[in-house]
Amino acid sequence: MQENQSSPQPEVELTSAAEASPEAASAENPETASVDTLPSLEEQLRQAELKSAEHYDAWLRAKAETENVRRRAAEDIQKASKFAIEKFATELLPVKDSLEQTLAVANPTLESIREGVELTLRNLARAFERGNLTELDPVGAKFDPHQHQAMSMVESDQPANTVVQVFQKGYLIEGRVVRPAMVAVSKAKD
Repeated sequence: MQENQSSPQPEVELTSAAEASPEAASAENPETASVDTLPSLEEQLRQAELKSAEHYDAWLRAKAETENVRRRAAEDIQKASKFAIEKFATELLPVKDSLEQTLAVANPTLESIREGVELTLRNLARAFERGNLTELDPVGAKFDPHQHQAMSMVESDQPANTVVQVFQKGYLIEGRVVRPAMVAVSKAKD
């Protein structure tokens, strides 16, 4: 007796290529794949609006911060200009004190007045030094139109354009001219 039994066939499930592998489907039909992965227009618009609102908020914050920085800088400048002279004024107070003491002497002599004036001048020089106010006394120096103001030209044995006389001293603060020195400048002899 021969048994005619065949072995059971494995069931083959028929599935489409798209169901089996999405990558394979997208490779076959790129339009379908891009439609599935791209967000809808409404979603893109919503995301763009969110991003726009975020940027607008950041811009408002930056604008407010800039305005605050500008306002604080203006206040600092105003305070600096208002109180810049405070230190120098403090240094000048001993000068005024010396003058008042000199004038307060009941029976001033020429010697006491001279001592008072010398003390006042020393206090003034100390105040200038602490305020970085330096003196320009350019006798013998070459004429510099940035620091000197020529009042006259005189014949001299000095080389031409040499300062031979100072009528009024000049002053500098940190190298910047506060007042130019008024000078006479040499010229060649005829």
